[in-house]
Amino acid sequence: MKTIRHLLVACFCLLLAPQPARAAEGGIDVAEIVFGHIEDAYEWHITDIGKTSVSIPLPVIVKSSTGWHVFSSKRLSEGAEYEGLYIAREGDHAKQIVERNAAGEEVRPLDISITKNVLALFINSAILVAIMLGCARWYKRHEVSEGAPKGGVGMIEATVLYIHDDVIKACVGPQYRRYAPYLLTAFFFILVNNLMGLVPFFPGGANVTGNIAITIVLALFTFVLTNVSGSKEYWKDIFWPDVPTWLKVPVPLMPLIEFIGVFTKPFTLAMRLFANLMAGHAGILSIVCVIFITAQLGAGICASMSLIAVIFGIFLNALEVLVAFIQAYVFTLLSAIFIGMAHPETDLKKN
Repeated sequence: MKTIRHLLVACFCLLLAPQPARAAEGGIDVAEIVFGHIEDAYEWHITDIGKTSVSIPLPVIVKSSTGWHVFSSKRLSEGAEYEGLYIAREGDHAKQIVERNAAGEEVRPLDISITKNVLALFINSAILVAIMLGCARWYKRHEVSEGAPKGGVGMIEATVLYIHDDVIKACVGPQYRRYAPYLLTAFFFILVNNLMGLVPFFPGGANVTGNIAITIVLALFTFVLTNVSGSKEYWKDIFWPDVPTWLKVPVPLMPLIEFIGVFTKPFTLAMRLFANLMAGHAGILSIVCVIFITAQLGAGICASMSLIAVIFGIFLNALEVLVAFIQAYVFTLLSAIFIGMAHPETDLKKN
């Protein structure tokens, strides 16, 4: 997965930074800026004031060969080593905490540290809970006869009704009530994290849903919920589909294809969300870097390219707001479809 991220971002870097030695000559390193944003970290970098980096050190919690270690990530800044642990600069474990074994090789300890993405998950989840509790308080204080809510509460209500009625109820079928809480939670969780990732200052800006680990866990929830609750008819359609017998015996061609499809569905869920959000962040940062790259080419070129970069940057940011809603909607829609497919007998009864 890390290779995929590097290949995608490399496309932007090749287009926007044609001089590979630019960073070594004193210019900016586009790849470092882009990767520094989309990758996870043990500290939350906020800004630079002159040559001083303003960042929030986060708790490091690891279990190495010598036991548990809990300390601030500030102790590992600038390549420092603390209690036999340090952050690798290169290799398979680059930018991750490692230790050396008896053979002198870098190995990864059990790492449950509070990283940037983990902290962002806590913050975004707290924001989501606060929004929903605020809506719940409004309904407690107002009677139904007073009319529909307005403002933010009205927007949340309209969104909930649309996702509930036109997506969950329509795709899942008669048993939609069992799965509505999970699907609504998934939609708003992804939406809040997508939108917070577009906020350019703390506590926003973290690339949560553009992290493959996060999207895999979300897809895994849908995978487990779909297959654990799958009916007998669902499993029959997988292992003995309604196709000509020669496609099932003696070579189980169609059952094999259907069984593989059980795993490819959640994989596409994870990859679609990850790729779209990660590419959006990388694209915006790469466009902005044009301003600084062309600063050495003269005032005229820099001014014209800066204007183009600002226009494209605004356009991409507006597009990413739309993508934030679309990707949350698509994930919820596909999850509802997959869950509905696990209960094909309900559609037969309905018809």
